[in-house]
Amino acid sequence: MSVLLEFSMTPLDKGESVSKYVSRSLDIIDKSGVAYKLGPMGTCLEGEYDEVMAVVKSCMDKMQSDCKRITVSIKMDVRDGATNRLIGKIASVEKNLGREVEK
Repeated sequence: MSVLLEFSMTPLDKGESVSKYVSRSLDIIDKSGVAYKLGPMGTCLEGEYDEVMAVVKSCMDKMQSDCKRITVSIKMDVRDGATNRLIGKIASVEKNLGREVEK
């Protein structure tokens, strides 16, 4: 089943700035080969359910290696047979607007 999954994972026990920990997750995501798009408040993955969930699990495992408390937010859109939705969903909105939106 094809999944568009957006998630955010943040340690709560590492102070005000956590980009060091978020960066480790992005390294895992980038090396996974799963299509993704980084956003300012989370990362969106596109792929088959098992592969995107495996990436989230890898990020969690890494964060748990030295973080005692973590918050995770996950949102999924499951649609059989749909592909290229990281770009396609935005293109559909732009088509309806008749113009490009800021990216």
